[in-house]
Parts: sequence; structure tokens; C-alpha cells
Amino acid sequence: MTAVFVTGTDTGVGKTLVSTALLHALAHHHARVVGMKPVAAGTEMVNGVPANDDVLALRAASTCRVPAELDNPVLLPDPTSPHIAAQRAGVRITVAQLVHAYRALAQQVDAVVVEGAGGFLVPLSDTENGGDLAQALGLPVVLVVGLRLGCLNHAVLTAQAIAARGLTLAGWVANHVDPTLLAQADNIAYLQGQLQAPLLATIAHQSAPDARAIAWHLPPAWR
Repeated sequence: MTAVFVTGTDTGVGKTLVSTALLHALAHHHARVVGMKPVAAGTEMVNGVPANDDVLALRAASTCRVPAELDNPVLLPDPTSPHIAAQRAGVRITVAQLVHAYRALAQQVDAVVVEGAGGFLVPLSDTENGGDLAQALGLPVVLVVGLRLGCLNHAVLTAQAIAARGLTLAGWVANHVDPTLLAQADNIAYLQGQLQAPLLATIAHQSAPDARAIAWHLPPAWR
């Protein structure tokens, strides 16, 4: 089975866009492709039911439906850090429960794209974070770099944190989130020299980006 873990240099850098685009790309090679958001914080009512935009986008890009407790085991009302949202909701998040849901999901599908919350080390509780989850899953990691001021530092630090946990950085995506950033090509060139992983895709700045239109350079093992 093909599976990857998508993380970002920060929140709001396009992880969901990249995750849905990956789902569309993988669907060309695999029949049963599903996106998973282990922890989603922030809901609004949709048809009388609490829902999270990221989870809905992942489900729309998936090729089959699975029980909600598998593709989104933790759904929290408040749009804040997961550990705070969980405390406010009276919920305890554990990496073990998230890994259990992932393993049950993996048995039902051909490919999974797991989208982490926030940045790589986002707190899930007072004792565990997103890096702990990624390490427990043991999946190759795709890093989404939001091209804006400060991204070089964030990208290199995140890559170091991924490597420190013994994980493989399978590739990274350059997402032009800030059209006013100076020397964007120079920023990408610097990261190509610093990140020991291929550039899988470059996403131009768009007001309404089309996940299906993103051009990918998928590793052969994912096809």
C-alpha cells in the first residue's frame, strides 16, 4: 500500500491543497485512495452536523468513503492548537488512538494521504505532538513549504526535525502563498540545495487553486 504523511512549515501553508492534489494524482494509479486527517480543530455546522473544511476537502478528493472514526478520529470545535482545543472540549488525544485508526483504515484502501495538523511539532497534548504521530506512523513525509518571509528557516528546521525522528523526507512542495515575496525563484533554489529531497511540485499563487491541475513528479514507488 502507498501512504504518505503531509506536514508543513507552518499552519496556513496549503497542506490541504497539497493533500487533495496528491489524492487526485494517486487516484490515477490506485483504485481506493483516501485522505485522513487524524486531528481537525475548528468546525462549522453543515446540514446540521459539525464539520471541518479540511476533512470535507479530503473526503471530496478521495475515491471511496470510510467511517468517520477512521479518516477523522478526532474532530474538535475550536480553531486553535489541538492540545488547547482538546482541553476545551474535554477530549484526550493520544498518538496510540490515532495510529490505531490509521492501521484500521490502511487495511481497507490502496493508498492513504495523512494530513497532519499545523506544523510538524504542533502539540496534540501536554506530552505528545505531531512529530510523535509521524514517527509512530513511520510514513515517508511530504513537506509543504509556504513561500513567504521566514520560510527558509522554517523549512530547514522542519527537515531537521523530520530527520531527527528517523523519518524519510520523500519530497517537498513549494507553494507560492505570498505573491509579494521577493526573489521567489532564489528562495526555491536555496531550498533545493538545502533539503535532501526532490521538489515534487510547485504551486503558483492563485485565488482559487485547482488541486487537479497541480503537476506532480511522483516517486516511482507511489505509482
